[in-house]
Amino acid sequence: MRKNFGAKPFLYPQPVLIIASYDADGTPDAMNAAWGCISDSNQIAMYLSAGHKTVKNILARKAFTVSMADEAHVVACDYVGIVSGNQVPDKVARAGFHTTKSELVDAPIIDELPMTLECRLVSYDEESECMIGEIVNVSAEESILGENGNIDPSRLHPIAFDPVNSAYLAMGAKVGNAFQDGAKLK
Repeated sequence: MRKNFGAKPFLYPQPVLIIASYDADGTPDAMNAAWGCISDSNQIAMYLSAGHKTVKNILARKAFTVSMADEAHVVACDYVGIVSGNQVPDKVARAGFHTTKSELVDAPIIDELPMTLECRLVSYDEESECMIGEIVNVSAEESILGENGNIDPSRLHPIAFDPVNSAYLAMGAKVGNAFQDGAKLK
């Protein structure tokens, strides 16, 4: 038997994205968002309210970074989501984060978060609040790379947002091989 919840934004997993930008005076800003996804081979789509300082910064600078929140930084990642940059302009520093300017886009990379997408603004639709960014680079700390030189999620320890219970979840272990396991049913 199933229980109906009605129309809700329930989808698993929802990544916890930390979106960073610079404000007009160059102060780093960041926000926590869960409503984002890859929308093309080199694009990310996120649904962000125009009232966020981060959105205003991105519209002005035409660039941003998106880092994957991880288990080691849950408190800081949650903090940048519950405190507004409109009221607390130094919230990145208060979260304990440090930043380095991206070499490719006019936006900060959060040093403590080991995986970052560096993006240029493609578009922002005020009605739908959909922001599209072109991914120009993915940078990753060597500490999260596996023996094959690729990003290893078991070293990254990304977290997901549970919208039903307002919780953050650790991502689980590998359970299969994409584009291979289904071939057994051919």
